[in-house]
Amino acid sequence: MTMIDQSIVSAGPAVENDWWRGAVIYQVYPRSFQDSSGDGIGDLAGIVQRLPYIASLGVDGIWISPFFPSPMKDFGYDVTDYCGVDPMFGSLDDFDSLIASAHGLGLKVIIDLVLSHTSDQHGWFRQSRMDRDNDKADWYVWSDPKPDGTPPNNWLSIFGGPAWQWDSRREQYYLHNFLAEQPDLNFHTPAVQDALLGIARFWLDRGVDGFRLDTINFYFADKDLRDNPALAPELRNANIAPSVNPYNHQEHIYSKNRPENLDFLKRFRSLLDAYPGAMSLGEIGDAQKGLEILGQYTAGDDFVHMCYAFEFLAKEPLTAKRVADVFARLDAVAASGWACWAFSNHDVIRHTSRWDLTPQAQRLLSTMLMCLRGSICLYQGEELGLMEADIEYEHLRDPYGIEFWPKFKGRDGCRTPMVWQHDAAQGGFSAVRPWLPVSDNHRSLAVDLQDGDPSSMLHHYRRAIAFRHDHPALTKGAHDGVGATGDVVHFTRTHGDQAIFCAFNLSDVPVEIPMPSGDWTPIGTDLGCAGAVKDDDLHLGPWQSGLALRQ
Repeated sequence: MTMIDQSIVSAGPAVENDWWRGAVIYQVYPRSFQDSSGDGIGDLAGIVQRLPYIASLGVDGIWISPFFPSPMKDFGYDVTDYCGVDPMFGSLDDFDSLIASAHGLGLKVIIDLVLSHTSDQHGWFRQSRMDRDNDKADWYVWSDPKPDGTPPNNWLSIFGGPAWQWDSRREQYYLHNFLAEQPDLNFHTPAVQDALLGIARFWLDRGVDGFRLDTINFYFADKDLRDNPALAPELRNANIAPSVNPYNHQEHIYSKNRPENLDFLKRFRSLLDAYPGAMSLGEIGDAQKGLEILGQYTAGDDFVHMCYAFEFLAKEPLTAKRVADVFARLDAVAASGWACWAFSNHDVIRHTSRWDLTPQAQRLLSTMLMCLRGSICLYQGEELGLMEADIEYEHLRDPYGIEFWPKFKGRDGCRTPMVWQHDAAQGGFSAVRPWLPVSDNHRSLAVDLQDGDPSSMLHHYRRAIAFRHDHPALTKGAHDGVGATGDVVHFTRTHGDQAIFCAFNLSDVPVEIPMPSGDWTPIGTDLGCAGAVKDDDLHLGPWQSGLALRQ
């Protein structure tokens, strides 16, 4: 590991240990944010260039998707060196500049740690696969074949096919829950855990404020490699893998979600607690038990600080009933935990397209998101109202989309470059042809056009984020249970002596909803919220929210 010159590490914003609770975090996908070097790929210096824009949104911090050295089979989620920067993204000096610049603007910095697996080009795996007796022979999940030469069990890969790859050097199979080029680490080996904790310490010493932990529930595999049971057809859903993927046909109780993971998460939390204000956000990939696992992993002060599941990243329409059902289940299985909500990220179709939203509906849902109990992740371009880009097959880069085309087009459509200038050749992202094409449909939504229009989606997001921060009841407060009356989602958030009633009409027809007892004053009119309460009823127009403060 590179030794760090502590004189270049910024102390960061003033430490508030629970700054993450209720925070709004902006996700940056570095390949597609800003190219500063002229190679068509975004980089760390490009992020630094655009940090003032991110700060202007009013968010609390940024989450940067992987920038580590990698052969890019899965675009950075296949790591060859956890303590470096891939040359296409810059250098460790560039990262230090990013930390200093972000902290100077009051922004926290969270980086994406991919601990469940490495690249097959990582030095650890190269040594592990040499033979069965070397020092890292047990650092990955290896198994002899069955007597007939087939894989040791029925586990499947999320990216298609068996989760086992034959290796002729050891004459064994190794486990890969994702691509064959992404072998899974063996967390049952103490030295693996120690090495990964050392990596986290390296970045904490460098000044990061926390980690987004990729596929946190995949860390451990069953030590006995038992077969996963079949999943009943009526229980299958496509929240994690597309419906065309047979991965949906199993209940993955042995290939992930293992109870042994809790002990490792305790070790990880103990390390974070030595760094005031450091936090962890776990990504839970499970279509059936995501909220239950969230409850386990965020209970008390022993595990990760918060997690997000995939409930609001799913294709299923976001109806009032579904929102209420999600929170009812969350309250039942994770009452003491803390959720982080997102509508879009780098792995799913942008929610504007996924739910076929009008601009009015986008505004309503962004306001609702800012009022939910939990923390918030926004994905770059979401604040512009970007829709999913349509990528032709010959331009696809995502192995997931290439494998399951045409039923599933992969993740490239949500990863196209940010549009900064509507009339620039590449939308202001780069001076040359970028790694993915800039969507022509995005140009009319470019930052330069929206920044000058107070009525734009961009300014609505800025106002909604500021509104959330101005009201402690919305950032850190409790709620009285999320209800659904017809197409209206409603709840009351409270913190100390502040109480805010929140109602959201998720339909294109006007509705009335009774107010709770008490004296209420409408607020949030600059967000398009209803401006009056009449006869103890709140009147909401189509796709309109209503917010009221109790006097």
